[in-house]
Amino acid sequence: MRKCLLDSSFLIDLLNEMADDREGAAFGWLKRNRNAQLWISPVTVAEVLEGAGEPRTVRSYLGRYAWQGIHRMHAETVAMRQRRSASRMGENDAWQSAVAEGIGAVVVGHDAAFEQLGSRYDDHRRRTSRQEPASPAP
Repeated sequence: MRKCLLDSSFLIDLLNEMADDREGAAFGWLKRNRNAQLWISPVTVAEVLEGAGEPRTVRSYLGRYAWQGIHRMHAETVAMRQRRSASRMGENDAWQSAVAEGIGAVVVGHDAAFEQLGSRYDDHRRRTSRQEPASPAP
């Protein structure tokens, strides 16, 4: 089962699709990845709640996802990656990348900063978005 760390760019699209009662790229990604383990981080929550019109409702909705906190190992990963990188990521993106790496997850979102992650990034807005392999039949 594939682990996926949901970036705020994915969740904002999903919440907007829900509010507009329409199926867009985020719902499509969820359909293609029904068996994925979906995780969020403190960065995801902070960015989503920052722009939420109804923070209480959004906070309640976010409770359905698995939670990964940020720890010292993530800080060390961010520091090493940012220090030796010619193409530094934005701080929040660097934290998301480190959290995903720490749990062995793919980052799901729509943010050019994650392109450098290669196969560890899944742009949900792309029609060629990666999907979890089908589960074997019982």
